Amino acid sequence: MVRQILRELKRHIPFTTFGAITGIAMMIIIVLSHMLSRVSEVSPNIFYILHPTHVVLSAVVTTAIYKLHKPKCRILMVVIIGYVGSVGIATLSDSIIPYLGELLLNLPNRGIHIGFIENPFITNPAAFLGIAIALLRPTTKFPHYGHVLISTWASLFHIIMAMGQTVNWIEITAIFLFLFFAVWIPCCLSDIVFPLLFVPLESKA
Repeated sequence: MVRQILRELKRHIPFTTFGAITGIAMMIIIVLSHMLSRVSEVSPNIFYILHPTHVVLSAVVTTAIYKLHKPKCRILMVVIIGYVGSVGIATLSDSIIPYLGELLLNLPNRGIHIGFIENPFITNPAAFLGIAIALLRPTTKFPHYGHVLISTWASLFHIIMAMGQTVNWIEITAIFLFLFFAVWIPCCLSDIVFPLLFVPLESKA
């Protein structure tokens, strides 16, 4: 399992880096267009589009990985694994790690913004939708890469929510690192490692 985790983390470095670069590119465009203050105002709305989308895609992959490795499984177990693996780790990726970045950067409007608490009627149905999709048609590759990208953008707009009217290049560099780590480890954990923890060893071979 340790070897598999390290292998998956290594394999995801290029795409996670690409995702972080797209996030920083968006931020630079916003800053150079003098739109930071305006975008910051609408960032909560954007975040609560991206975060549930991330949850849907994460639930699809987490549930599908478990279902493909353990075809004869209880529906209740599938739902629990799909829900915890998507909502729990998406919260870590989109909210908790960005919030830690906001604290370290001392951003003026920082806040943790836990999706399943602040908007349970959006976030929770998103998880169940992803689980249902995976039960009907388990697939992993496209939803996984899509969710890595969406998670990066959700983390970005979580951070933008915390910003004031200005940002400097040191902060932008730090944000790039937080975007990378907010996605890299949690997304590998939720999509691959977490569901396999509940699969017998002989099924993983």
